[in-house]
Amino acid sequence: MSRSGNKKPVGFATHIAAGGIAGACEALACQPLDTIKVRMQLSRSGRAPGTKARGFLATGAMIVRRETPLALYKGLGAVLSGIVPKMAIRFASFETYKGWLADKSTGKTSTVGIFVAGLGAGTTEAVAVVTPMEVVKIRLQAQMHSLADPLETPRYRNAGHAVYTIVREEGVGTLYRGVSLTALRQATNQGANFTAYQEIKKFAHRMQPGLEELPSYQHMIIGLISGAMGPFSNAPIDTIKTRLQKSPATPGASAFERIAAIARAMWREEGFASFYKGITPRVLRVAPGQAIVFAVYERVSGIIERIQPRIREDDGYSE
Repeated sequence: MSRSGNKKPVGFATHIAAGGIAGACEALACQPLDTIKVRMQLSRSGRAPGTKARGFLATGAMIVRRETPLALYKGLGAVLSGIVPKMAIRFASFETYKGWLADKSTGKTSTVGIFVAGLGAGTTEAVAVVTPMEVVKIRLQAQMHSLADPLETPRYRNAGHAVYTIVREEGVGTLYRGVSLTALRQATNQGANFTAYQEIKKFAHRMQPGLEELPSYQHMIIGLISGAMGPFSNAPIDTIKTRLQKSPATPGASAFERIAAIARAMWREEGFASFYKGITPRVLRVAPGQAIVFAVYERVSGIIERIQPRIREDDGYSE
């Protein structure tokens, strides 16, 4: 993201490099929380009268005890393989839509324009990358096998094997199961995320007029706040999506009918609170994850922007 109005937008290669590095850092740091979130969303605990759903810490402890600590990183291969295109598409499409929505005379984009650009970026990444990545990741995370027992063979050995098995047994379309819910979740996530980030960043610059660049710790704090906005606004969508993508297709049922059936069953059997299962690890994952993404992205893109003019000058192409 450009840091001031008089700078040229960074190039697509910068989005790929900075976004990919930022996304990889986020995935490595936050994957255990995502695995706990998925298990909580898939759990049917708490259905019996007088019983409570298994909590965040209890779920994590159960995974570690039964499946070893490495099980918290199940699905990491699927995440890392999709993180570079996901982040490149997110930042590049956001800047593109933001540019299209900018005022032609001033070059500035309104708050509403930023929100719409965020909605567009979230939808674009969901359709292009996130949905198939999530289907594979959730299938891997849902497997409750011990990584310490070589005789306990899982259905899906790794991300590549999961893709091959899903396509062979259920068809290519399965990789896009839940695309409408994923797009809705990602759109609301990025709409809230980018809007909050941009507005808080502007406020921070106004409060510190002497600073040309905000320090990394401030980018992290702003990213932490903006990252928490999405999960609270779309938790029911995310929980239904997770259950839809984990389950096999129902013959003859449309996507809407499957979504409605899952929602009705959750309401009838587990109550309203079931729609917010996994909200604690999701917020604990997404908010710090966005803090890492924005801080690393701003730092890496800034380094690339400073290096590129020097390369042009060395080649005799200084502007």
